[in-house]
Amino acid sequence: MKNISVIGSTGSIGRQALEVIRRYPDRFRAVALCANESADLLAVQANEFGPEFAVLRSADKKISVAGVRFACGEEGFEEACAYPSADIVLVAVSGFAGLKAALCALAAGKDVALANKESLVVGGDLVLSLAAQKGANVLPVDSEHSAIWQCLHFDRHAPFSRILLTASGGALRDVPIEKLPFVTAKEALAHPNWKMGAKITIDCATMLNKGFEVMEAMHLYGADLSRIKVLVHRESIVHSMVEFADGAVLAQMGVPSMELPIQLAFTYPERLSCALPPVDFAKLGALHFEEVDKGRYPCFSLALACAEKGGTYPCILNAAGEIAVQAFLRGQIKYTQIAEIIESTLSQPLQGGTDSYAALAETDALARARAQTIVKEVIA
Repeated sequence: MKNISVIGSTGSIGRQALEVIRRYPDRFRAVALCANESADLLAVQANEFGPEFAVLRSADKKISVAGVRFACGEEGFEEACAYPSADIVLVAVSGFAGLKAALCALAAGKDVALANKESLVVGGDLVLSLAAQKGANVLPVDSEHSAIWQCLHFDRHAPFSRILLTASGGALRDVPIEKLPFVTAKEALAHPNWKMGAKITIDCATMLNKGFEVMEAMHLYGADLSRIKVLVHRESIVHSMVEFADGAVLAQMGVPSMELPIQLAFTYPERLSCALPPVDFAKLGALHFEEVDKGRYPCFSLALACAEKGGTYPCILNAAGEIAVQAFLRGQIKYTQIAEIIESTLSQPLQGGTDSYAALAETDALARARAQTIVKEVIA
């Protein structure tokens, strides 16, 4: 029996993780559940799964479930991230908030199933050095990084020549570029292959998300930027590939579903049924791969530039992206202004650092403040 602490239990990844636990109640138990502010759903989950501990991080609300200890606020959040009886902590919150969750869990010596890409984008060196210090595992949950991990036989340090990251191209991949300034949030959220949260779905449309995944790969697999290639793959059947010294390329394939990488992070190296349909290759026909159109995806180019520069740039990029996407989802800015706001935020150096969580939090706060100022100027 593995005990799981689910950080972000009411989000898309958290709900799918609970589906895995529901599927194998003899193998997994949710001992702690943590949500940001969805009190009603958290109460439903606590009633069903009976965790020892449930937390609402930012909402000043109360839930009452028999046999479940409940807390509100940051102290409760930190306790859930380092919950004593947890064997694995699934970090499934979005944005910069995931970094604190990952660091809390690793500091307690917990294995981390990492679905929060921003943790590695803004603080990859901190996360992986702490994991090594504590002898804890970082288990990739992103479908692309799980695919790479599988192709490397679950050894993040195995040798390879090149990583080939695949990207769907997002919801707007076929919209004429001249029409992109006029697309709505609803259109950008209509992903053709995946069902995900709003922020990551917009990041898929802009391919900022894929730039983040390049940075994740650099940290997780010790890859230089020159050894990572991104290809647009519309079918989302090949989740990523790894090329080796002899020219062989291994690919991990499957239907688009996050349940497989979530479950595999809990069960590896064992594989159990996910109750997913098999890929019907005869019906599917050809698989297609294309170069990334840099003119369509300026956020991707900005992310690669930040990956090359390093330092505080990835942290600033993430903060600006969060603010810009929020503004777009609220209808305050145009879709194409997401990239403009990120670029403007990156254009001037900021004080702050990267050598500690506190330094990164300061950088993040400064970048958010600048991005918010730019958004206000755009709206005005």
